[in-house]
Amino acid sequence: MSLAAAQTQSPVPTPILTIDSDRLFTDSAYGRQTVAAFEARGAALAAENSQIQAELEAEEQRLTEQRGTMTPEEFRVLADAFDEKVQTTRRTQDAKTREINQDFEDSRGVFLNAAAPVLEGLMRETGAAVILEKRSVFLSANAIDVTRRAIARIDAVLGDGTSLNE
Repeated sequence: MSLAAAQTQSPVPTPILTIDSDRLFTDSAYGRQTVAAFEARGAALAAENSQIQAELEAEEQRLTEQRGTMTPEEFRVLADAFDEKVQTTRRTQDAKTREINQDFEDSRGVFLNAAAPVLEGLMRETGAAVILEKRSVFLSANAIDVTRRAIARIDAVLGDGTSLNE
């Protein structure tokens, strides 16, 4: 085994460990399952948005075609109603996007809370007093990065997270 491989598998005794919390989430079974579920929700919303856009464009075209058969006042009433419909639809769809994003962040929070005992166990085993976010550290030895090790343990404990969502 190479020195680099040994260092990443068995951290040196140190009071400080680092972890890449994004990788911890996205490379874990729970994170992969969560990302896939939210990508599916996003794709469904995108398809819904495309359908709504097509319907609104068709409605706008019909309104444009009717314009010549109406007085300006009649047309203005219909155009204003259409504009309000577009604005309401946009707000509704934007709210759905925000809800998906918030649900994703909530899932990430559930994951991090569930992962905390695993990370605490790694700290005890290595004698560490703190785990720092790897991106916040200017320079460190790879030996103190426990991301890969934490992912393996979290997968063993949490699996894909279905037990957390029940």
